[in-house]
Amino acid sequence: MSTSEEKILRSLEPKDWSEVRSFDSWKIFKIMSEFVEGFEKLSRIGPCVSIFGSARTKPENKYYELAEEIAYSLAIHGYGVITGGGPGIMEAGNKGASRGKGRSVGANIELEFEQDPNPYIDKDKLINFDTFFVRKTMFMKYSQGFIVLPGGFGTLDEMFEAITLIQTNKIGKFPIILVGKDYWAGLVDWIEKTMLNEEQNISPSDLNLFSVVDTAEEAVILIDNFYSKFGFTPNF
Repeated sequence: MSTSEEKILRSLEPKDWSEVRSFDSWKIFKIMSEFVEGFEKLSRIGPCVSIFGSARTKPENKYYELAEEIAYSLAIHGYGVITGGGPGIMEAGNKGASRGKGRSVGANIELEFEQDPNPYIDKDKLINFDTFFVRKTMFMKYSQGFIVLPGGFGTLDEMFEAITLIQTNKIGKFPIILVGKDYWAGLVDWIEKTMLNEEQNISPSDLNLFSVVDTAEEAVILIDNFYSKFGFTPNF
């Protein structure tokens, strides 16, 4: 729900809840329009890899430089790059793709504190979303891989949703690659020791749903090796 919509709903008195039902019904069409635009644009773009990470990462940060290097290498290998369209790691991903003369796609999200699209997105490949779940659907459907660099809650949300959907066979399997062993070590240790061994909330095979690497070369090799065996198709 956008900030403007939230203000409208909060202004309603309890007796006006019929207005809420009407408001929800009409919102379906806004959501449908986001799906249509996303499907129309991304279905024409071809094989892409999504790069995720923090919007707060500065250009002098080693992970910004690594994200740009990964995106450049992906572009050289013929993959387009999709990011969330904003600053930080997203900007680095689009910058690297642009430098490598590859397709540079931005799935931007409208936030209360504006997230302006970064300048490295191809002008015909910028899509603006109002809802996170529609945006995530586009990532899941049209990405041939997820490259996940250090980030916050949003990055974890995108990563774990992909892992869950693959684990439950709701979408086809694709590579999920965490970049930065030092950053991800604590999380991976907790998954192995607590989730798997102590509580048995996942299966040993679930650890194969993601990989952890340190370099751009390792990340791109994993993508290439996977698609040497499988064709490029939407994931669901």
